[in-house]
Amino acid sequence: MAAKILVHGSGHKAASWKKTISYMTNNEDIMCPNLSSILEGKEASYENLYSSFVKYCNEMDGQIHLCGLSLGGILTLNYAFDFPQKVKTLVLIGTPYKVPKAAFGFQNIIFRFLPKSIFETMAFDKKDTFALGNTMKSLDFSDKVKNIKCPTLILCGKKDRANMKSAYYLSQNIKNSELKIIENTGHVVNEESPEILAKILTEYYSFNV
Repeated sequence: MAAKILVHGSGHKAASWKKTISYMTNNEDIMCPNLSSILEGKEASYENLYSSFVKYCNEMDGQIHLCGLSLGGILTLNYAFDFPQKVKTLVLIGTPYKVPKAAFGFQNIIFRFLPKSIFETMAFDKKDTFALGNTMKSLDFSDKVKNIKCPTLILCGKKDRANMKSAYYLSQNIKNSELKIIENTGHVVNEESPEILAKILTEYYSFNV
């Protein structure tokens, strides 16, 4: 049975999937890597993080199911471009197909004024969050999404206005895709609506064993 790899975003850690997993059936084959851990002490840059993610995924035998939220979605999308034969299904949650520079810049301004303690619950500390962000400013997968061949489920919280446009773009440009908008939910779907997400994922994986 293909492993299911759930990848968190930059604002959270692997533990953010716990509630969702607790509601899923057949959850013994689920893995949730901590992005900061797989870096193994290397400098926080997108290139290093992605290469570490590739190494993590390629160590799995056979095909894998990939599910990513936000930064996790960017990593899984990137991997699906580069290793199409390895990815059995792809689930993208609140995932931008390109980094929105204006919104990203505004976010960085806010981050500068936050105390270091705030970053303890996030994927990376304050220094690494900025370092990683600065290497992602030019990411743009607009021309590559049409190359995705595997079954793809695109999810977006209805309140996640920042990523709604991207969700529609992805659904319109990935041939074998399905779009679901989750009511009364913002960006962090796995924490805001874990039971609903668990049901969606369980059903999706049951049809794509």
